[in-house]
Amino acid sequence: MPASESFRIPKRRSHVPTARQRVRKTLADWGITDELADAVTLLANELVTNAVTHCRVSHSQIKVELTLNERELTLEVSDPDRDRLPQPHDSTPEEEGGRGLALVAALADDWGCRQEPYAKCVWARFDLEGVRAHVPATL
Repeated sequence: MPASESFRIPKRRSHVPTARQRVRKTLADWGITDELADAVTLLANELVTNAVTHCRVSHSQIKVELTLNERELTLEVSDPDRDRLPQPHDSTPEEEGGRGLALVAALADDWGCRQEPYAKCVWARFDLEGVRAHVPATL
């Protein structure tokens, strides 16, 4: 049975570090460390930052969910602005932002987004072949 951890944070930039720390702790609890933990934590930071920055629904929350099974780890970040799906674009060297989805595409084995009834979700999947992760028996 897959292990899963989810939490919500307020849609405020000051809460992005909290999301990053919770993701890092969950990964450590599952025995995921080193480069994979760094990549997942970095992408969680990017996706949560994007949600906080671009969601136009006032006073909303951002949901972060990690799911671990024997073959893959999935990171999902959802916000209630369901009609604004992320669009990757080529950033110029002068632009300060706009590279987050390119980073997601480069570090994840697969990624995408979907519309749900009341939210949109951006997800990234990581192949666990060769990675020793511990799926907790209690979950």
